[in-house]
Amino acid sequence: MKLTRTAVSSVFVVLFACLSRAFEVSKPEMEGISSGAILGWVEAVESNVDALHSFVLLRHGKIVAEGWWAPFEKERPHMLYSLSKSFTSTAVGFAVEEGRLSLDDTVVSFFPDKVPERPSENLAKMRVRDLLCMGSGNANDTFTPMKEGAETDWIKVFFAQPVEHEPGTFFRYNTGVTYMLSAIVQKATGQKVADYLKPRLFTPLGMEKPAWETSAQGITTGGYGLKVRTRDIAALGQLYLQKGMWNGKRLLSEKWVAAATDRQISNGDNPESDWSQGYGFQFWRCRHNAFRGDGAFGQYCLVMPDQDAVLAITSGLGDMQQVLNLIWANLLPGIRAQALPADDASQARLTDKLSKLTLRPAQGQSESAASAGTLGKTFVFDNNEKGLQALSLNRDGQGLYLTIRNAHGEQRLDCGFGHWSTGELTFEKSLTAPLNTTNGRQPVAASGAWLAPNLFQAVIYFCETPYRLTLTLRFKDDRQYLDLDYNVMFGPKKKWSLIGRPVAPAS
Repeated sequence: MKLTRTAVSSVFVVLFACLSRAFEVSKPEMEGISSGAILGWVEAVESNVDALHSFVLLRHGKIVAEGWWAPFEKERPHMLYSLSKSFTSTAVGFAVEEGRLSLDDTVVSFFPDKVPERPSENLAKMRVRDLLCMGSGNANDTFTPMKEGAETDWIKVFFAQPVEHEPGTFFRYNTGVTYMLSAIVQKATGQKVADYLKPRLFTPLGMEKPAWETSAQGITTGGYGLKVRTRDIAALGQLYLQKGMWNGKRLLSEKWVAAATDRQISNGDNPESDWSQGYGFQFWRCRHNAFRGDGAFGQYCLVMPDQDAVLAITSGLGDMQQVLNLIWANLLPGIRAQALPADDASQARLTDKLSKLTLRPAQGQSESAASAGTLGKTFVFDNNEKGLQALSLNRDGQGLYLTIRNAHGEQRLDCGFGHWSTGELTFEKSLTAPLNTTNGRQPVAASGAWLAPNLFQAVIYFCETPYRLTLTLRFKDDRQYLDLDYNVMFGPKKKWSLIGRPVAPAS
C-alpha cells in the first residue's frame, strides 16, 4: 500500500508527538558547571557586548541557566537570519535518509526547465553536497542578484550566475545556495521545507508555531527568514549533540549528523578565528572542537561535544567573534567533567541576576522645563526614505508618547520612562531596509527620556528581531531635527537625519 504525503505526515505526528517535552531544569553545580563562571560570563557580556537578547545553556541535556533581557521574552520568537541554514540542512538530511534525493545528485537535474540552454561545465557538475558546504564554485554570493534583479524566479537567477571555480574546491559563503537546497527539498518531497520539517523536527522537538518566509515562487527562503524561540534553538543543538537521538528515539541518522558537523571544506587559516575552522553542511566548525549554526547580528546555536553542552543565543550586535571569545574565556573554563560541590551563595547571585536582566532604557529626565512649546506640536517632513510623514511628542496620564504618521496612518508609541512600554508599530515605508523581508506590524518596546531641555530620545526595540532604533528629537527655532539610528544593519552603518516643519494652524 502506498501512503499519501498527508498520511506519511500523520504517521510522523503520531509517532513523535509523544517525544516532545520541556527540558528538565537542573542546578549548574549538579551538572558540573560553576554558577560563578556563568555569572562571570553574563557580566562580561553586559560590559562588552551591545547587546544579547537571550540565552539558554544546556549541560547533559538539562537547562542549567537561561535568561531574557527585557523587553525580550521567553515565549516570543526571534529572527534567526542565517541560523535558518542549519534547519534547511536538517531538512536535506531527512530527505536523503528517506531516499528522496542523494548528495551526489546534480543541481541542474532537479530543474531542467530552468537551466540555461548551454550550461557551463562547472554548473553542470555542481552537486547537492557542493551547495551544502558552500562549495558551489561561485566566486560571489548569488543571493544579491536574486533579491535585486528584475527576474523573480530565483532558481533561474541562480543558474544564470557564473560558476568560476570547480564545485567542491572553493568556499564562498552564499545564501543563494541555501535557497537552492530549499527548492530541491520542495521539488523532491512536494512540500515546502517548513511543512516538511513540521512532523520530522518541529513537532518532536516541541517547536511551536515556527514562522518561515517564502519567496515569490512559494519556496521557503532556506538561508534566512525563520523565527523560533531561544529554547527551540537549543533543542536543535541538543539533537545534533545527541547524534540525531531525541528522548531515546532516533530522528536523524548519526551518519548525517557526523557529516553535517564535520569539516567538509576549508574556509581560512586563522587559528584565532571561529570563522576559519572549516565548514560542514550549513554548520560552522569552531575552536575547542565545537560547531555551530549562526545568523547575522548574533544568533547562535553553539554545540560543544567535548563538554556535552549547548548554548543558544539571540542578539542584536555587530561583532559576532567577540561573543564567542567571551564564551571561551569566561564560560568554558567553568565546565568540568564531574559534578561540583554545591555553591548556594553563587547560585543565589546567579539566580538573582538572571531574574533582573534588562536592556538599558533611555537615560535622562522625565520632564523638561522647555517642553511646553513642543509637546503636542506636530511636525511634518518632506518625502524621505523612511516614509515618515509627521511626528509629534505628547503626554497624557500614561506618560510620554510619540504619534507617528506614515503610509499606515497614525500610530501611537508609548515611551516608558525608566522601563519598556510594549506595543506594535509599522514604522517604515519599506521594511526591506534595514528590517529585510519582515513586513507588517512589529511587536515593539520603547523607552524615552529628555537628554537636555530641548532634546528628547526614544529607544525602540523590534522585539522579534535584532534591531534597535534610536530616535533623537532636537527642538530648535520652531523646527524638529530628527536623527534615526539603527544598532545594526547590512552594509555600511548609516544614520538618517530629517527636518520637520510645524503644521500650520488651521485658518
